[in-house]
Amino acid sequence: MRVVSGIQPTGKPHLGNYLGAIRNYVKLQDDAHAAGGECLIFIADLHALSMPHDPADLRASTLELVATLVACGLNPDKAILFNQAQVPLHTELQWLLNGTARMGWLNRMTQWKDKAGKNREGQSVALFTYPVLQAADVLLYQATHVPVGEDQKQHLELARDIAQKFNNDFGTEDTPIFTLPQPIIPAEAARIMSLRDGTAKMSKSDPSDMSRINLSDDADTMAQKIKKAKTDPEPLPSEEAGLADRPEARNLVGIYAALSGQSAADVLREYGGQGFGGFKPALADLLVARLGPIRDRFVALKDDSEALDAILARGAAKARERGKPTLDAAYRALGLVRH
Repeated sequence: MRVVSGIQPTGKPHLGNYLGAIRNYVKLQDDAHAAGGECLIFIADLHALSMPHDPADLRASTLELVATLVACGLNPDKAILFNQAQVPLHTELQWLLNGTARMGWLNRMTQWKDKAGKNREGQSVALFTYPVLQAADVLLYQATHVPVGEDQKQHLELARDIAQKFNNDFGTEDTPIFTLPQPIIPAEAARIMSLRDGTAKMSKSDPSDMSRINLSDDADTMAQKIKKAKTDPEPLPSEEAGLADRPEARNLVGIYAALSGQSAADVLREYGGQGFGGFKPALADLLVARLGPIRDRFVALKDDSEALDAILARGAAKARERGKPTLDAAYRALGLVRH
């Protein structure tokens, strides 16, 4: 079992990142380690180049994300934690895979359509081709499993298509070049929405800081954001069906359920019939209890750039070692000679 996943270092990590991805990284790390496998988690700093960025902010965000991941429980002694830029094998393999990927495949990517909007001609080539880099990210390490959310399933399917075509064109039935990775869609991957709009995902890019709980927020800030979170005037229902047309209420109940390890039905059995004046303080207390220790560890780590750089350097060395045999095999399969 070899699990590979990446996370972009753009903006401040928030509650949605933690409940939707980061805490599952920790579980995957522990499961893979216990099974004698490996978990590779990388900071996708090369992917960040597909959109306009500030170089100084990218450097700072990369180190901040490392601190966040470690604070959340990712253990560099159990998982391989690194950033793409220190492992040039990713971009080398991307170029080799560009000969196999097809324009039609990339044109069908819904995220390309969403991010490019109507101004496709004005977008960077990197934004169009970054799914090929994503394919390289996982195929380089012969990943057996890749955790994906619903919005990334299409990209993993593309990676499998590229791998299959490359194997068919340049490998043999007995010696395929790439492993076709399987998706892991964690059952616990909560979809956390904005505190200001229950129909929109909680996002790093939302201009309103009140729309999200940052993992770096102190206890008072978390409590204030929950207190001011958008709701409606009705009390909480006693059953989930009563949340169907109440996105903000559904979001807050979902956050409570995810943090407490309960189902939404369990939460409503306890709080159904109560107003938000009682529920919000309980949610704020739970949030502070769960995230407070993470924030304390993050604060202790975030300014120790030497220690964070060391974690990335050790992880990158391990990643280069794991990826080299696959890259060498791809070069040979294509008939390329290098020394």
